[in-house]
Amino acid sequence: MHMENQTQPRWVRGLGEKERTAAMRLPAVPLITCDPYFSLWSGSDRLYERDTMHWTGRTKVVRGTAQIDGVSYRFMGVGKEAPMEQTGLYVTATCTEYRFEAGGVALTVDFWTPLLLDDLDVMSRPCTYLDAEVASLDEKKHEVKICWEFSGDLCCDKGQTEKIGGGSYRVAQNNIAWMGLREQKPLGNSGDGVTIDWGYLYLAASEGTVSYSHPSRSLGAEFILTAEGQQKDGASLIAAYDDIASINYFGRLQPGYWARNGKSIIEAITEAAEERSALQKRCMDFEAELEKKTNAFGPSYTKICAAAYRQAIAAHKLIADEKGDAVFISKECYSNGCAATVDVTYPSTPLFFAFNPELVRAMMRPVMKFSKMPVWNYDFAPHDAGRYPYVTGQVYGLAEYQDAAVYLRDGEEQGYVYPMLYMMPADAQMYRFKSQMPVEESGNLLILAAQLARLERDKAKRDLEENLPLYEKWVKYLLQYGSDPGEQLCTDDFAGHLAHNVNLAFKAIMGVEGYSILLDVAGRGEEARQYHEKAAAMAKDVYARALEGDHTKLTFDGAAETWSLKYNAVWDRIFGSGFLADDFYRAEIAQYRKMCNAYGAPLDSRESYTKSDWMIWAAAMDPDKKAVEDFAAYIVRFLEESPDRVPFSDWYWTKDGRQRGFQNRTVQGGLFMPLLLQ
Repeated sequence: MHMENQTQPRWVRGLGEKERTAAMRLPAVPLITCDPYFSLWSGSDRLYERDTMHWTGRTKVVRGTAQIDGVSYRFMGVGKEAPMEQTGLYVTATCTEYRFEAGGVALTVDFWTPLLLDDLDVMSRPCTYLDAEVASLDEKKHEVKICWEFSGDLCCDKGQTEKIGGGSYRVAQNNIAWMGLREQKPLGNSGDGVTIDWGYLYLAASEGTVSYSHPSRSLGAEFILTAEGQQKDGASLIAAYDDIASINYFGRLQPGYWARNGKSIIEAITEAAEERSALQKRCMDFEAELEKKTNAFGPSYTKICAAAYRQAIAAHKLIADEKGDAVFISKECYSNGCAATVDVTYPSTPLFFAFNPELVRAMMRPVMKFSKMPVWNYDFAPHDAGRYPYVTGQVYGLAEYQDAAVYLRDGEEQGYVYPMLYMMPADAQMYRFKSQMPVEESGNLLILAAQLARLERDKAKRDLEENLPLYEKWVKYLLQYGSDPGEQLCTDDFAGHLAHNVNLAFKAIMGVEGYSILLDVAGRGEEARQYHEKAAAMAKDVYARALEGDHTKLTFDGAAETWSLKYNAVWDRIFGSGFLADDFYRAEIAQYRKMCNAYGAPLDSRESYTKSDWMIWAAAMDPDKKAVEDFAAYIVRFLEESPDRVPFSDWYWTKDGRQRGFQNRTVQGGLFMPLLLQ
């Protein structure tokens, strides 16, 4: 990607050389990153050591070869050809670049997706660019044939590639080839470790050839390039996926946001081809902006943000609702497949607050919609709005007497689909209370709504007309139960349920303060002041009961040596509430530093694993602004040394760098939290 501007007879690279600060080794390297289904990764240090995979680890093969002066070499995927020597790997926010050498030729291959958060049409367009450029190493003339092959397993879930069909044709200035299952069942499955089983994969190029091979059930592309002297040559391929129907949104089958007004995939591909150079420039400009902001903390922090950026966005799907409003749906990857999970949305939002707050509002829309339906007759917020790609009502914590609670949950990996839970009546008693997260989710949504109100006051006023009654119900719950939560679930209960959880109490405090901010925006100043005072009183009480010597405990009734990352307190600094003094933050940061292992600070005193998103939230609380870079360095070490070849896991062991669980999750948007404090 970022090389000297070279004007060639038919190839303009378009981006200038610049210093790279992105991580050079990742456990898994992003290649195609459009949404939870159109997601392709390399799980090896060299692109040719293993076949490519979906984020789940399921093999989805894309292979690349370079025939140099008649001799075939392999640069991507496994095969019989001799591999080229890989000489470089660079991962930036929007691009992964590989460099290879063989036969007197240097080959540069870029995989880039223009996930520009300020342009929802471009961001949601399911197109990734695969660019190849060749240069002569000895200045002699070399003819290079670049060949790509995409296997049919990208279009099906259970390996039934014998059912794949396809073809090719020319549209406008582009050669286009396509393939997909001959028998189409859009939105035919639901679950976590399942992949798409419908829709069509397209390859498009303005030059070269693209084709569908019936014998191999694959798409291919070939380009003839010439490298001679100082002259470089290259070709660009677009890979696109038309999923036809993206989300079942409360009974409506909605396409991707890019297609909300009827645009076809061919029109989207044509636009992508026409805008390629302009989008490269925009990606370059965005990366410069992002690096300027992250380098204010240090190079390690810049690296982890670059590693997280595409994953945090592409583990969502952007659609439009029946009103045309954006709906940004997360998939709870490698957890349970839930859609629009509130305690996944909460940690992921810093990236989107920093670059387009409308996407946070778009995350909240499905949950707020479900919260007003009769089946959710509780005085606290729900956990989720469905199981991806079905946003049809909460699936978490269904009552045991409901057949769906066991039969469909256990069929997660088989793709079983839940019924339309949102249609159930208020007296259906669909959920068991003990499996809900009342303080967790109510606090999350109040905090997020308050931050939106701080950033976009006029839009927030319109939202409050519809949602303030819900917020009022939830804040009353926090006031009653939040300052000393009973034994109830929270997002960090990996080591078991906790009663009297101090960090959860901090969330309740900031939820009450969030409601005060919302009241102020609504023009109810006196009530806002009263709730601010209630939050301040809660904070004083919680801090006094939690303090043990030089740190706060894990639980109010816990042993003196217990502790935990009090990451929820970061909102006190963001809101400027002034509930906690700098001495509190300095003492907490000192405690976390003291407890660090080789790969960072554990989540709490019970186990040695951590959550990288929460570690950076906690580091962001440092009044001296040093902890962010220091803790980011631990995460960089994890990325460079972890033996588990999975997309950026947020949950790992701090002693040996092994993955504990989770991968490809949107929560890595939380690594951008320090930007909200700049």
